[in-house]
Amino acid sequence: MGSEAPRTRWAALARDTNETKIQLALNLDGGDFPPDTDARLISETDAHASQASKSQTISINTGIGFLDHMLHALAKHAGWSLAIACKGDLHIDDHHTAEDVCIALGYAFGKALGSAAGLARFGSAYAPLDEALSRAVVDLSNRPFSVVELGLKREKIGDLSCEMIPHCIDSFAQAARITVHVDCLRGFNDHHRAESAFKALAVAVKAATSRVAGKEGEVPSTKGTLSV
Repeated sequence: MGSEAPRTRWAALARDTNETKIQLALNLDGGDFPPDTDARLISETDAHASQASKSQTISINTGIGFLDHMLHALAKHAGWSLAIACKGDLHIDDHHTAEDVCIALGYAFGKALGSAAGLARFGSAYAPLDEALSRAVVDLSNRPFSVVELGLKREKIGDLSCEMIPHCIDSFAQAARITVHVDCLRGFNDHHRAESAFKALAVAVKAATSRVAGKEGEVPSTKGTLSV
């Protein structure tokens, strides 16, 4: 008797508020997007960060170039297919757009992931970028928490406030209901510090969400549950 095929880990959502209007589609294992993906995403042609390969499709346009760059790195190295379009109140500042996009991504991640049964649960990774080196540790804990220490010194990188960069990781962790620790261990270039952090987070998330052969259906917890 053959085993059942693994569930497709994908999600699509729209999140509209008075501050931002977001459409998002995510497949944690790369490949196609869900059938209910917003048509506005599929027709997006001016994404600031886009890349297509046989295993992944990435298209990100938040209106903030450096945020697009970081989310592109996150998706690429986590192995996701990810499409995001956001129209936000950038005439005020970058806060609502950056925060809301990462909240939406966290919600989509949690929806796509579903149960942690059969998964590694924990993941850790180091990622360098030239002189910068970052470490990320992830737990699919269902207990949202984050500690993010990047040591950024500039006020902004491109149009993204440096204070928003750790807040973006925290917003993702809170909405995804995971525990995340990210530290930049060294580096003098803030672009490199931030990018190495997102790449480390991506590789750690990929490890944590990987399926473990022979552990199908098993909850990776001594409690027997990862629910609240």
